[in-house]
Amino acid sequence: MTDRPQDQPSEARLSGTARPATDTELLSTLFELGREVTSVLDLDELLAKIPQLIARLTKFSAFSVYLLDEKRQELRIAYAVGYPADSSSVRLSIGQGVVGAAVKEGRPILVNDIRREPRYRGPLRNMLSQLAVPVRRKGKVIGALNLLNEVEGAFTPQDEALLRQFAAHVAVAIENARLFESERHYVDTLETLAEIGREMSSILDLDALLTRIASLTKRLIDYRTFGILLLNEETEQLEMKLAVRYGKGAESKNFKLGEGLVGWAAQHKEPVLVSDVSQDPRYINLVADARSELVIPMLIKDRCIGVFDLESPELDAFTKEHQELLTLLASQAAVAIDNARLYEEVTRNEERIEKELRFARRVQIALLPTEPPKTVRDADVAARFESAYELGGDIHDFLAPEANALVVAVGDVSGKGAPAALYGAYAAELVRSRTLRRRFTPDRFSVSGVLQAMNTTLHERQLEAYYCTLCYAFFDFSRRVVTLSNSGLPYPIHCTATSCGQIELPGVPLGSFPGVTYDEVTIQLARGDVFVFCTDGIFEALNEDGVEFGAARLADVVSRHRERSARAIVDAIFVETTSFRGTRPQGDDMTAVAVKITA
Repeated sequence: MTDRPQDQPSEARLSGTARPATDTELLSTLFELGREVTSVLDLDELLAKIPQLIARLTKFSAFSVYLLDEKRQELRIAYAVGYPADSSSVRLSIGQGVVGAAVKEGRPILVNDIRREPRYRGPLRNMLSQLAVPVRRKGKVIGALNLLNEVEGAFTPQDEALLRQFAAHVAVAIENARLFESERHYVDTLETLAEIGREMSSILDLDALLTRIASLTKRLIDYRTFGILLLNEETEQLEMKLAVRYGKGAESKNFKLGEGLVGWAAQHKEPVLVSDVSQDPRYINLVADARSELVIPMLIKDRCIGVFDLESPELDAFTKEHQELLTLLASQAAVAIDNARLYEEVTRNEERIEKELRFARRVQIALLPTEPPKTVRDADVAARFESAYELGGDIHDFLAPEANALVVAVGDVSGKGAPAALYGAYAAELVRSRTLRRRFTPDRFSVSGVLQAMNTTLHERQLEAYYCTLCYAFFDFSRRVVTLSNSGLPYPIHCTATSCGQIELPGVPLGSFPGVTYDEVTIQLARGDVFVFCTDGIFEALNEDGVEFGAARLADVVSRHRERSARAIVDAIFVETTSFRGTRPQGDDMTAVAVKITA
């Protein structure tokens, strides 16, 4: 409610109407006025209505309604007519002036000549008559009605009796209006809390959230000093994260659990409401003019994550209602702050993981061969690899264990991502070590033996969740043959001048079972022959209708491009696979290796 002293009263208010001639008419008028005044539920509207109704009972030159401030024990003008514009600043203590005396004594006071009344206090020195009537409700004074007139002896005992009766109706009306206002304020506050909760839950940046909490709290409590301290669980200290006018020149201090009012509230997980901090030994004086303080812990279940701290230069600045409102707000803020912290942690972890994955991808790419061994002169070799995620589980390698020989290995590890990449790196190292042993024990080397040795080693590692499919091809250019062994990779494509199709060579994936033997197949080499090895990311690529790219389409691509270089062939495979897939995202790692016999 806002104090709104009014302009000079209208002629109707000043003159009023003729007094009822009989007791019956008086009672009837009082009853009607009582009904009218108690029908108004808006307090501002009610205060403006009171002088209009009193004008029907008696004449007055000026009028004011005083309401009692129970905390300060003083009377202030809540509404006035015929007063100066600044009359809202008028304050009377209980017993001060005629109005204060009427309130203190609990009875009306009629003054016929203000010039002879030493108790008179007021800005209107031209008034000669005064009638002050206390407004009481259930035996308790809540304010007073004050009538003034420029005519000496303007008010009579009958006016006093009428105003005393009318004041009883006014008391009921004010109480009803205050209750209505309180209920409306409570509903508005709940709606505000719900709105604040929704807004806070949408903010994931911690600094922005803390700043917004301070702003939103202002909508509930008109604080002067507000701080948010968050608990550092490692150091067990409350650290100041946000201070809004946290005392001019005041020291910003961290508190240990149990230290000061904020530390006590955090440690005991209970609100602290102190009307006079000078009387509380727990208080630590950091703000010179602080007189009262309210501390609210922010709790998530039974865990305290920090506190709200409000301080004021006034005594009794905070109420139980403030405590209840801030407790509700603090519970919402605690969840929002915890979410923001988790989001920050997740973001930091994601950034770290992304950085590590980018580096791991660089390492993985660096480990893949960029070109065939320089000693190979009878074949054109090219490869291309695209992972579905940051890291892939496909592997390929070109090795030259001896002169006039080339080994091509293409593999696919089950799963995707970092685990598959690590498994693939280990499998690739096994390929290299087993291949290069041929230099020292050529009589004991066989293509299928490489796969059998790898299978034994991988199975012994007991990584049952992972396995590896691998096609191993040994090109012997001196003998003009290639020998292949396969452990479950899609059959390679062999394209000649007269035919183009798959080399059927089944096998069990490496690491799945112990003691597995693998078959070999040997094929004569001719100039212009093309061998293509692809992982299932090529063969099993799906289009928007769920149809696989398949071996037939792959063979057709190789057949149409067999006259071109090995690089052009693998690029054509990727272009046509991607085009076939359309808008459907890549579902698996893709690797293609082409070997074209040139001599």
